[in-house]
Amino acid sequence: MKTFIVALQKGGALVPASFELITAAKEIGGEIITVILADDAAPLAQELASRGAGKVLAVSASGLAHLNEEAYAKVLAELIGRETPDLVIGPATFYGKALFGRLAAKVGGAMASDVSKISLQGEQLVATRLQYGGSVVADVVNNADKPFFVTVRPKIYPESQDGDGEVVSEAVDEALVEAGSTVKEVKVESSGAVSVTEADVIVAAGRGIKGTENLPMVNQLAESLGAAVGASRAVIDAGWMPYSAQVGQTGKTVNPKLYIALAISGAIQHLVGMRTSKTIVAINKDKDAPIFNVANYSIIGDAFEVVPALTKKFQAELKA
Repeated sequence: MKTFIVALQKGGALVPASFELITAAKEIGGEIITVILADDAAPLAQELASRGAGKVLAVSASGLAHLNEEAYAKVLAELIGRETPDLVIGPATFYGKALFGRLAAKVGGAMASDVSKISLQGEQLVATRLQYGGSVVADVVNNADKPFFVTVRPKIYPESQDGDGEVVSEAVDEALVEAGSTVKEVKVESSGAVSVTEADVIVAAGRGIKGTENLPMVNQLAESLGAAVGASRAVIDAGWMPYSAQVGQTGKTVNPKLYIALAISGAIQHLVGMRTSKTIVAINKDKDAPIFNVANYSIIGDAFEVVPALTKKFQAELKA
């Protein structure tokens, strides 16, 4: 079994999910090859190698400083043709999904997106993912004789911390880096807030918070836990919070260690985006709210009473 990991970088720093992919590859077993594309890929490749990424292909070119789907797909397709892997994995992030759709089509391989587990059953690779709005857990297999392309949900696997690896500087034809468009700059949100897709702890608000005047209550709880702030679609549609905070089928898929749902009823569209969280705490005054069906801990009560009490307790713990 040969696994080809596509590690991604943003702003010259490796995306944390890249280290999670190494763990996934280790669990499958066999040969591991990792590739990193950047304007200067050498230091990033060294970091990957120190985390057990196997043979790390460092591809450097000025046109690879930022992710350009066309250029990246051409370069990766060339390297995949050389290495002939059985499995190609990348992160199921916004950029990862966009890249892999194009890459799988270019190579002609089958693809499974947003996977929560990859396993080897006998000699067959099996990718496990949610389908039909999260109501079905499906095992997807590759019936083709070309590589199986899989994007893995962040926070499912722990980050690989150590292991063996070697860096190989890989040269590619400059024509492969050329594309019909050029990415000159990537701007990120300047709020400094933790992204919900990368956070270990998330505090999410639902329609029950009633309005923007109550967001400080949500933010204070999040700050006391060092958490990111998320929201249900109802909150986003009401204009109370930006779309970047939306968790659910039409928003972000998250997998934190702790997910606290404040006044969220728990429609299936929301659950599909957070139900794989390691620990779910639900706070709702409606004892029949669907969110309680997936919660590990349920607090039946008014969020306007429960949340300030929790915040006070957590703030006291921080000062102790």
